[in-house]
Amino acid sequence: CFLSLQKREISNFDYLMYLNTLAGRSYNDYMQYPVFPWVLADYHSETLNLTNPHTFRDLSKPMGAQTVERKRKFIQRFNEVEKNPPAQCHYCTHYSSAIIVASYLVRMEPFTQTFCSLQGGSFDVADRMFHSVKSTWESASRDNMSDVRELIPEFFYLPEFLTNANHFELGCMQDGTVLGDVQLPPWADGDPHKFILLHRQALESDYVSAHLHRWIDLIFGHKQHGSAAVEAVNTYHPYFYGDKTDLNNIKDPLIKSTILGFISNFGQIPKQV
Repeated sequence: CFLSLQKREISNFDYLMYLNTLAGRSYNDYMQYPVFPWVLADYHSETLNLTNPHTFRDLSKPMGAQTVERKRKFIQRFNEVEKNPPAQCHYCTHYSSAIIVASYLVRMEPFTQTFCSLQGGSFDVADRMFHSVKSTWESASRDNMSDVRELIPEFFYLPEFLTNANHFELGCMQDGTVLGDVQLPPWADGDPHKFILLHRQALESDYVSAHLHRWIDLIFGHKQHGSAAVEAVNTYHPYFYGDKTDLNNIKDPLIKSTILGFISNFGQIPKQV
């Protein structure tokens, strides 16, 4: 399959779906939903330039290391728990979880009900809802130390999830903005179909094709855990690693329930492929 990718016999999208499947990710499990990368860093230009390297996200780094300052803070966090190796990590939140998936797809059923169920029966505070591609990128790549989320496959083929066709009352933000359709970058001209088209072109671009293997190393490969992950600023809470937590050997039902709840709420690292 990798040789087919090199020869351009399959698309980057298809290859990522293949890797997700090998790693145990599935549309049938919100906790292990297929994970895709942010590929762009430009959500402000009027025109998207796919020949400019600065248009793209740094695929060699996890979301927590997209800026120098953010990377420094997460390394500092890692070093602060040096005396407690079992809990030592850069990130206490995950790049993919049930609530992240449901929040992206909240404007479509059955994800609307799933999201409300995960939120205790109602929508979240409007300012925390997924409402803008640009602000979500800024949160996950720069502003929010609790947010290192990646994307889901729908960002590259499903324009419908970006519109509030069911007219759900999603609330009003503090600045007075009423939540409806997802706010798109200027280069999409307010058209979800154009956003998906250009976003898919970005995924299949020469730049991403040349650098995608670096992101795959972080999520599915050798930089997923161990010393390579530490060096790449890519370590997560031990509970996120299924191979490090043998639930069958945990006799205390309360501890087992706590761990399962943690994984359910915050996500799970894919199997290494």
